[in-house]
Amino acid sequence: MPFLELATVAVLLLIAMATYLVLTRGVPGQRLLTPPLVALLLVANLVPSIALIVLFGRRVAKGRARRSPVGGSGRLHVRLVGIFSLLASVPMLLVVIFASLLFQYGVSFWFSDHARGTLEGAAEVAKQSYAREEDRVSRNSVAMSGDLADALGRVSMDDPQFGYYLVSQLAQRELTEGMILRAQPGKEIASLALVNPYDREIGKFITGAMVNAVRSGKMSVVVESPNGIGALTKLPIGSDNYLYAARIDPTYGSQIQRARIVLRDYRDLLERSRKLQLQFNAALFIIALLIVAIAVWIALTVADRLVRPVGELVDAARRVTAGDLAARVTIPRTHDEVGTLANAFNRMTGRLEAQTGDLERRRALIEAVLSGVTAGVVSIDSERSIRLLNLSAKTLLSMGETPAIGRKLVDIAPELDGMLERGEREGIVQLTSGAEPRTLAAKIVADEGGHVLTFDDITEQLLDQRRAAWSDVARRIAHEIKNPLTPIQLAAERLKRRYAREITSDPATFVRLTDTIVRQVGDLRRMVDEFSSFARMPKPVFREESLVDIARQALFLHEVAHSTITFALDAADDAPNMVCDRRQLGQALTNVVKNAVEAIQQQSGGEDAGGTVTLALDKIDEIVRISVADTGIGLPPERSRLVEPYMTTRAGGTGLGLAIVKKIVEEHFGTMSFADRTGGGTVVLMDFDTVLLGPLQQKCAPVEYASDPVPAELSRTGRS
Repeated sequence: MPFLELATVAVLLLIAMATYLVLTRGVPGQRLLTPPLVALLLVANLVPSIALIVLFGRRVAKGRARRSPVGGSGRLHVRLVGIFSLLASVPMLLVVIFASLLFQYGVSFWFSDHARGTLEGAAEVAKQSYAREEDRVSRNSVAMSGDLADALGRVSMDDPQFGYYLVSQLAQRELTEGMILRAQPGKEIASLALVNPYDREIGKFITGAMVNAVRSGKMSVVVESPNGIGALTKLPIGSDNYLYAARIDPTYGSQIQRARIVLRDYRDLLERSRKLQLQFNAALFIIALLIVAIAVWIALTVADRLVRPVGELVDAARRVTAGDLAARVTIPRTHDEVGTLANAFNRMTGRLEAQTGDLERRRALIEAVLSGVTAGVVSIDSERSIRLLNLSAKTLLSMGETPAIGRKLVDIAPELDGMLERGEREGIVQLTSGAEPRTLAAKIVADEGGHVLTFDDITEQLLDQRRAAWSDVARRIAHEIKNPLTPIQLAAERLKRRYAREITSDPATFVRLTDTIVRQVGDLRRMVDEFSSFARMPKPVFREESLVDIARQALFLHEVAHSTITFALDAADDAPNMVCDRRQLGQALTNVVKNAVEAIQQQSGGEDAGGTVTLALDKIDEIVRISVADTGIGLPPERSRLVEPYMTTRAGGTGLGLAIVKKIVEEHFGTMSFADRTGGGTVVLMDFDTVLLGPLQQKCAPVEYASDPVPAELSRTGRS
């Protein structure tokens, strides 16, 4: 949190300001601070600084975690940063406190009054010892000058005995070198007698100032040299003769010099004691922060190394979730738990890929089988929601492109859902939800967690059964009725011819009754002929015919009889020909146009009704379509039964017209369907496959249909 980091920075700044005030104003001068105070200030500044480094590492850890494939809040990174920081900070703080106190107390002892007094006392002792030695050498040199003056009164300075005497004087007084010299004003110093065992240049140690001091009356002058102490005194013989005597010790001078240097350095160190104290603690402070920073860096590095394989696993798992079963992770070189997990993951995904491949192959096989069967198959779960259905089921249930998976069965096929409600396992159901009612033979099988419904469309099968039954009935009725019709008609006509003139009481009634008998017999004969046509259609003769001529003929027959209705032929100039039986196809079109006229008359309520009948010819690829549209009353609710035998919606109809049409269309490898016309009315569609009809063309002489009227140009139609 930024607030926590800002608060830590604020605390650190306050502690730093307090530390500055304590160092600059709390303890005046260059005195050392007390060890507890220094340790307290060090820890007080160190704790918030460490906390700030840890918080910074925490922020970096979260940023790395967000950029890693694992994502999330980076708890592993943060946890490792905290653990490593704690492991580094606690012992480090203890060591810092111990080292600071140890150093402070050591420094306090080094710069205490006792240590300073001891060192200065030792220096004073050395100084006094050096002064005593100078005094002893001075006194010996003065006494020796008197003895030498007495000896020179007896012997000359050039006498060898004097030389021996000089050496003995030096030895008796524990002096190591000596020289009798002459120092005249304005002249260089001249050596008259010399004892110089160390072969030193003694003359350079004696200066004119020393000579002048002795000449002015001083008993002796100390002559300092690097390795000894000497004295210059006046020789009583001669006014410009002097005696130099010295004690030489190579270690003595250096020890005195070292003592002086040590004392000087100690005093310099004493003046810089507080600065050294602060520098040491500052070094501890920086080292402690570096240790914590290194610990945080190590924690981040370790976390990255731990999270990287975990991130690869997470990324691979997400790819598997998305469907990529070929996802694999890199096996780490280290054979640890992460490597074991990676191996297990790769084995798992390999098995999943293999099993999914098997399932996909089985699913593809099942789908291929289901898509190839004509029966509809629907699988539902325990909640009766659809989880699988094949293409045939969608077609039979008239679903179109509407998604079905997940929908309730009752919303799509309530009749099938009713079977489940009633506990039925098989039965016949009527579907009324589509454009045309269907009859289905359904069977229900329970499976794990639901049911499987299979059903077949037996609408055409039932229609064929009824058609076959009615064909047999029609054949028997035609046979039984047709036999007595001819004698009845002949008898009625004979009665009319023979007895019409003999009836005098009411001849008009007699003629009307006989005409009624003849007319009714004719109606019965036509009905019997329709029965015969339905029961046994003649074998069609297939030849290539002009559909335009056949259509004109069908329209012409009705145009003459119904002048108030507009008949239109919609055909292109290159209207297609088709291999067909001219008589049967003309009969089919005549029946369809007849039904269209009757629908218009029902719509308007009379034979003089006005309307439009349009017959259209079209070809789509290899399919020839003949459509008849009218502006009549439209399709009845039971439209699916219109082509059934003896199914009629008009009084006086036989119900065989459309049944005969459908039979003719089927014998021409065609299909027949009904649709609602836009704006009202009906459209009858007949589609014929020319690919199947082509091979049926019979190569023989044209058949002349003597009873067919010659089609004329329609006077009230569209294109001819």
